[in-house]
Amino acid sequence: MNKLKLIIKREFLAKVKNKSFIVMTILSPLLMVGLFMLIIFLNQKNSEEIRTVAFVDDSQLLTAVFKDTDNTKYVDLTAIGLEEARKQTENSYYGILYIPKSDTLENLSKGILFYSEDSPSLNLISAIENKLEKKIRDLKIEQLNIDINQVKSAETDVEITSENFSGEKSSKIGSILKMITGGGFGYLIFMFIIIYGTSVMRSVIEEKTSRIIEVIISSVKPFQLMLGKILGNALAGVLQFIIWMVSAGFLMFVIASVFGLESASSSSAMGQMNPEMVQQVQETAMSELQLAFLEVKNLPILTIFFSFIVYFIGGYLIYSSIYAAIGAAVDSETDTQQFMMPVMLPLIIAIYVGFSVIENPHGPIALGFSLFPLTSPIVMLMRIPFGVPWWQILTSMILLIGTFILIVWFAAKIYRVGILMYGKKPTYKDLYKWLRY
Repeated sequence: MNKLKLIIKREFLAKVKNKSFIVMTILSPLLMVGLFMLIIFLNQKNSEEIRTVAFVDDSQLLTAVFKDTDNTKYVDLTAIGLEEARKQTENSYYGILYIPKSDTLENLSKGILFYSEDSPSLNLISAIENKLEKKIRDLKIEQLNIDINQVKSAETDVEITSENFSGEKSSKIGSILKMITGGGFGYLIFMFIIIYGTSVMRSVIEEKTSRIIEVIISSVKPFQLMLGKILGNALAGVLQFIIWMVSAGFLMFVIASVFGLESASSSSAMGQMNPEMVQQVQETAMSELQLAFLEVKNLPILTIFFSFIVYFIGGYLIYSSIYAAIGAAVDSETDTQQFMMPVMLPLIIAIYVGFSVIENPHGPIALGFSLFPLTSPIVMLMRIPFGVPWWQILTSMILLIGTFILIVWFAAKIYRVGILMYGKKPTYKDLYKWLRY
């Protein structure tokens, strides 16, 4: 045990004292926050762009729908005709919408054209289509001698409230929070396994190629060396992730406080409303905020964090053992490519299945992949916020621990043989032979 502690300490200090580790620990939060702010800035700039669209309505039926919005201005060029309007549009306007004269509303809806220099914005086209669809629908209703006001008064918005048999209510906000929570924790484990499992493999390859490993294994057992590398890199990774989360959260708080992003955007929007609308918006925002807090309170927070720790450690140990065995079997990082796809495949499937089973978190696919040890660290964490029976979580954890012990035992057999093998590119047949030694 003393030797294992020394190996863990050596690996941990070697990792945290590395210049690249220090630089990435400092720069990564800045890059993450900077990228987030850049996306917000670009979205704001994109939404501030005002497009001027000209239209020619030969039907004289749809002109009334073209009212200016915050991002789109409309210019009526019906009087000059389509050909002259196209000449002006090429230099002055974003595009031109042509509504031909037609004998029926059905033919009118199929004959509308939009001319532009480049491919038009999908959001803009969708907004115009929605305007025209509503207007043509109203015209059809009028042709049937039906009072359009009575039809509009009969329209009713339906909002379904979900409630389980024990009386607990849920909402769309709750489903979104559960999806974000499960997806975030699952993706965090995925990234940790990829980054630090690869780091373990590279560390093994580096010591093997420099022949330092021959001196080290004269004092310790190969299994102790492999386990020490795995745990040392894991501790360094956990430390780095904690620093990233704390510093990134602090930076986001400082930026939001200094620049007042939320207050600036909300105040500019409020300034364009009358007092009654402002009060209604504030009441709606308050009710949604209260509902969000209630949904957060209803989340199985203790179960999520406890499960995250178990699956975080178990998933990392399983895959880092495999990475360590691969690193010991090869002489260079180039030779690892033939072994990487079988290792990456369960992780990729776990991410895909995890996001797809959010639609049906209690279905057979979700259950199967949340019990399968190579995918359970990701899939089960994505299911837990939606409520998972304890027997499924315990069964999944037992299978995960059992698989970890089995894989570490197999990985150690490959590690102890491969670590002193030089000058030979191993194959799957060779790995099978080493397992039988």
